[in-house]
Amino acid sequence: MFRKNFVPLVLVSILTTACGNDADLVTPAATIDEPVSTPTSLAEDDIGGKIVFYSGRDGNDEIYIMNADGGDLARLTSNSVRDFGPAISPDGSRIAFTSERDGRPEIYVMNVDGSQVTRLTTNTVYDSHSAWSPDGTRIAFVSERDGNEEIYVMNVDGTEPQRLTDDPADDMRPNWSPDGTRIAFNRKHDGNWQIYVMEADGSNPQRLTETEKWEVFPAWSPDGSQLAYMSSRPHGPPAEIRVMNADGSNDHPLPGMGTVNENPYWSPDGTRIVFQSNRDGNWEIYLMEADGGNQLRLTDDPAGDYWPSWGP
Repeated sequence: MFRKNFVPLVLVSILTTACGNDADLVTPAATIDEPVSTPTSLAEDDIGGKIVFYSGRDGNDEIYIMNADGGDLARLTSNSVRDFGPAISPDGSRIAFTSERDGRPEIYVMNVDGSQVTRLTTNTVYDSHSAWSPDGTRIAFVSERDGNEEIYVMNVDGTEPQRLTDDPADDMRPNWSPDGTRIAFNRKHDGNWQIYVMEADGSNPQRLTETEKWEVFPAWSPDGSQLAYMSSRPHGPPAEIRVMNADGSNDHPLPGMGTVNENPYWSPDGTRIVFQSNRDGNWEIYLMEADGGNQLRLTDDPAGDYWPSWGP
């Protein structure tokens, strides 16, 4: 069973379901003065949107946001406990994330400037791995509330949580297809995590990968035709990012994937993929073209940077 956030082959997961509606107001994000290492080759590119991620650079895991070229870094949360696992909404206006601020990992949402923090789940177990529906009205997540790590869905205000999976194996890391009809996720069988796709109501789960590796972090391309994911040996590097068709065909690795590379996430226009890598000895956020070309580092900090999510 995974704990925390599925990070560097220490793959961490946090889970359980939703209901509550406790609102906390926080001060909007302040811009960080520290420079971010941004490759100059990005300056002439028109890379739009915002990337959210979490980092321990200020002594504790907090949520950050930056432009897709690595500029204008700002911290969105400030707590003595961990805030992590961010997911930006399809319209770029809100962020779902996991926080331990109330004593255990629960799912929260906030505005993209860090204001209007609202708790969505209230449980004695883990709730995590938030994923927005394409229309922004629902959130899929992982919870242990029924004794096993399963995938649930709830309204964006935390109401009407519904269980989608019911399997003796653990399920995690849901990701909604762009048309809203399917959800990709991970299921652990025989000690290995594999990628599955099911209907958005939880029916008809289909296994897409069948290997002796861990195939994790499935992420849909914006047109719904492909899935990017991470493939790794169960307990160590290397870990590469691969891409396959939505039906599991044409599975292939992207080039230049030395060491450990995780958490791929497509740009809104489908031309690029953001991910985390420790290739330079520390976990940083990187950017590459969708075919694996032109890999560039966006962050540069002694603390690790994890779990990127790209919105408009």
